[in-house]
Amino acid sequence: MLSFPNAKINLGLNITEKRADGYHNLETVFYPINIKDAVEITDNEHTSCKIHGIDIPGDANDNLCLKAYHLIKADFDIPSQQINLLKNIPVGAGLGGGSADCAFVIKLINEKFNLGLSVDEMENYARQLGADCAFFIENKPVYAFNKGDEFEKCEVDLSAWFKVLVKPPLHVSTADAYALVKPKKPLQSLKEIIHLSPTTWKNKVINDFEISVFAKYPQIHQIKTNLYDAGATFALMSGSGSSVFAIFNEPVKLPELEKDNLVYYNI
Repeated sequence: MLSFPNAKINLGLNITEKRADGYHNLETVFYPINIKDAVEITDNEHTSCKIHGIDIPGDANDNLCLKAYHLIKADFDIPSQQINLLKNIPVGAGLGGGSADCAFVIKLINEKFNLGLSVDEMENYARQLGADCAFFIENKPVYAFNKGDEFEKCEVDLSAWFKVLVKPPLHVSTADAYALVKPKKPLQSLKEIIHLSPTTWKNKVINDFEISVFAKYPQIHQIKTNLYDAGATFALMSGSGSSVFAIFNEPVKLPELEKDNLVYYNI
């Protein structure tokens, strides 16, 4: 069976406090975008994960797709599977590619073996793999809070806007980004602002990671500046970086962003 996990962007990201367990509470809006991997599961004598396409740092045996299989295997008598993953979603870009992959594996296993898992049950498996993994089970825009693993329905719709994403040749460590961020309560909750028109979002919908990440990687800040100079209605770094997305009210060509090893997507 084959599926196509998609990436997400963060429409705003406020790090509100450091938790006693070492994690952080936050608020953000996860929004799915049209950059996709491909993942396939097939019966096999031994369970393994083969990765193709973009290189993923670390050991393939630690891949989240494999961990998703073993989580479900612990509760259900399912046969060994060969997981084939074709990576296209940029890594270290704040786009949730690894989280999407493992969530889609959970959905594939549920469908293939007729496990009858509900959305809530699949989300609970996904939460054990990472804070944003559960989002990809339903894969619809949500307001996310606590560790980013609790959701409320969010009616934001950007389908009428023209959206681009720029990925520089940089890998930003999420752990490093959290280590440098200074948690604080926002003056106004993102849940209230996000329902306003994107024409009002600039300087209101923010990403708390930008301060520390831009200081370390000024080229990411420059990308955001260039997008605004090109006429963007709104631009923001996604997650802990390194990608930056922008919303335009009309189609746009950005030749200056298609050089210097930048990867440019229409999303």
